[in-house]
Amino acid sequence: MNIKSKTIGVKAVLSAIPSLSSFADLRVWGMPVEERRKPIHGGMAAAKRQRWRECRFCITPRMACSRAMQEQLPRSKNLSRCRHPRQAHPTPFLIHKLGIAAVLSAFAFFLSACDISQLNNPYSKKDADLAVLYSAFTERPKHLDPAISYSANEYTFLGQIYEPPFQYHYLKRPYELVPLTAMQMPEVVYLDVEGNPLPENAAEAHIAFTDYLIEIKAGVRYQPHPAFAKNSDGTYRYHALNDSEIAHITALADFDQLETRELVAEDYVYQIKRLAYSKIQSPIAELMKQYIVGFDEFYEATRDVETGELMQRKLSGVEALGKYRYKIRINGKYPQFSYWLAMPFFAPMPWEADVFYNQDGLIEKNITLDWYPVGTGPFLLAENNPNRRMVLEKNPNFRFEAYPDEGEPEDREQGLLEDAGKALPFIDKVVFTLEKETIPYWQKFLQGYYDASGIASDSFDQAVQFSGSGEVGLTRSMEEKGIQLKTSTVTAIYYMGFNMLDSLVGGLSDEARKLRQAIAIAVDYEEFISIFMNGRGEAAQGVLPPGIFGYAEGQEGLNRYVYDWVDGRPKRKSIEAARQLMVEAGYPGGIDPKTGQPLILYFDTTSSGIDDRSRLNWFRKQFRQLGIKLVIRGTDYNRFQQKMRAGNAQIYMWGWNADYPDPENFFFLLYGPNGKVQFGGENTGNYQNPEFDRIFEKMRNMDNTDERFRLIQKLQEQVRYDVPWLFGFYPKDFILYHQWYKNVKPNLMANNRLKYVRIDTAIRTEKRQQWNQPVFWPIVLVLLLLAVLIVPAVLAYCRKIRALAH
Repeated sequence: MNIKSKTIGVKAVLSAIPSLSSFADLRVWGMPVEERRKPIHGGMAAAKRQRWRECRFCITPRMACSRAMQEQLPRSKNLSRCRHPRQAHPTPFLIHKLGIAAVLSAFAFFLSACDISQLNNPYSKKDADLAVLYSAFTERPKHLDPAISYSANEYTFLGQIYEPPFQYHYLKRPYELVPLTAMQMPEVVYLDVEGNPLPENAAEAHIAFTDYLIEIKAGVRYQPHPAFAKNSDGTYRYHALNDSEIAHITALADFDQLETRELVAEDYVYQIKRLAYSKIQSPIAELMKQYIVGFDEFYEATRDVETGELMQRKLSGVEALGKYRYKIRINGKYPQFSYWLAMPFFAPMPWEADVFYNQDGLIEKNITLDWYPVGTGPFLLAENNPNRRMVLEKNPNFRFEAYPDEGEPEDREQGLLEDAGKALPFIDKVVFTLEKETIPYWQKFLQGYYDASGIASDSFDQAVQFSGSGEVGLTRSMEEKGIQLKTSTVTAIYYMGFNMLDSLVGGLSDEARKLRQAIAIAVDYEEFISIFMNGRGEAAQGVLPPGIFGYAEGQEGLNRYVYDWVDGRPKRKSIEAARQLMVEAGYPGGIDPKTGQPLILYFDTTSSGIDDRSRLNWFRKQFRQLGIKLVIRGTDYNRFQQKMRAGNAQIYMWGWNADYPDPENFFFLLYGPNGKVQFGGENTGNYQNPEFDRIFEKMRNMDNTDERFRLIQKLQEQVRYDVPWLFGFYPKDFILYHQWYKNVKPNLMANNRLKYVRIDTAIRTEKRQQWNQPVFWPIVLVLLLLAVLIVPAVLAYCRKIRALAH
């Protein structure tokens, strides 16, 4: 509603009320206003006497009854009161009229004095002229130091602040690496054991080292930060704070001098040293020891070194070759290393930030790099209050970066190239509000106060519906609001694993293999997805999810040990086929021949609460179809991990989310030398098949060629046959966006997506006003009901007083 129409509405309400000026001629409380203002003569005693003397008709103090005063009517001996005729002084009607008038007047004043549009708006009006993205978070980030952070909820912030040398193209699929702060993709040089260059097609066996030569862009600058502030003599102003200076500091915003400097190659080198610094305990340190030359030696040599000394220490495999050029040398050939260079772990870190934050007084006040990041990205962290909200603001020093001008063929039709060539980012600010409950978040999204939302189970039916053919779509209420639905299959897999070291379900014997194959048929993951995930998943046919090189669609990618190809789609084999496999495995009807009782298997899980009971009962039911008794062994997370390390679990649930879009990042989970028990690796089921290992070693470092694709299909076939996993499902993301949220394309690998987002604030403002019009009639109704209840009480009181007067 615009201002003009609102004013007319207020006037209309006022016109329904008798003019307040008309009451000036009436005797308010039985007398004109000017009479009420006359002083009481006779001192305090007279005032006290007069205060309790009332007119029996108008229920006012004796001095306030102008009719009694003017006509000098006689008084009784006991009460001083007016004795004018009742009909000549209709005060009860006046009280009733004034009561209703007061209610309506107060309501009209409220309308005229307040902006009645979006009374439920939870945000400050000072951001009304800014392009602000409103989102939420459910869990506070534990780490904002890029050397330590390794969680998706933390990357939501870090990806917008820090910039590694490379990034994923926002629109292209399959996922493609492109330069970010780098001038171009790295120059890759293969070397023999003597350090001599080798040709690009050199055999892997001859490659002893690989050099990655990276040149970064000039003119990239850090966000304003006190770590860069200098005194007039060139010394750093805040690098050696004394106690009195620290005493006045409570947050980073308390520092009054902020400066910046240019990004240089040495900042990338310094960050890799931080990854190898034992006191930081980076989660990828053990992995990088295998690849980066000199990483392990640096790790051991700096155990007792202070942070301030890292800059002077040398890491043999990493060095700056100039102001804008540096080199990383790794052992052997590892093409996937380029993907690591697109992760925040390899973002630059200025040494000044480490020195600044490493002061004891600041650490005590939680002013640390883990709380206040400093980067070159499009945004900076302006507010960090994880118990309420976190705010990103546009980095004023951000360089020019253009929105991509190419993508997939359908991107242009979907409007994803309308902003091609324009400067990033498009939004000025991102406000993340802590929302621990799904229902308030959902309601605020429907009101337009959040720009995007996932779909919780309790609101799924309100938002999404499935057609008879199984296609997903929005409900009518969502379509009427102009809400858009984007779905994407996550580059992840959830599976049920078997401990291949177990004497019953493990091993590569025909009996154990057929037992696992029977269970793979019986556990109906299509049903699981429908019941427990609202259809937000895809039953897995193998190790690789869609979007990863080597994933085969259709009949080519069918798991023929569990499914048949029927009418152009996979159909799970019948339970009779699974029971026949049980017979061949030596367990007819699920009976253990050693005991003559149903076969007992053990399912180890950390999901043992009330909310998990229905799922666990569902798994029991699936095994019961084969005559197997499934025993649930619930435990806490630490005890579960200990069981996995010791090989004491029998059957378990696990999941894996891709670090980078390469098949090696999934198949290494089944590589023998990565066994959990023997080697402490990520092969949780301790699967070891010499043929699988041989093919994997040949495939893992190959380029994406037809030969590599064929090797991947051999790996898939081997794992489908051996069944170390029940290929559970690939999860699907269902995300809802409002119509003002532009440039939406799910990108499951990129962490820095927010810079591409554009918000049409005009549409958002219009829709918020439309969806959040205040409804006042319940308030008016309540006030009128109160008036109706109060007026009779006043009238009853009047009658009681008159009765007492007689």
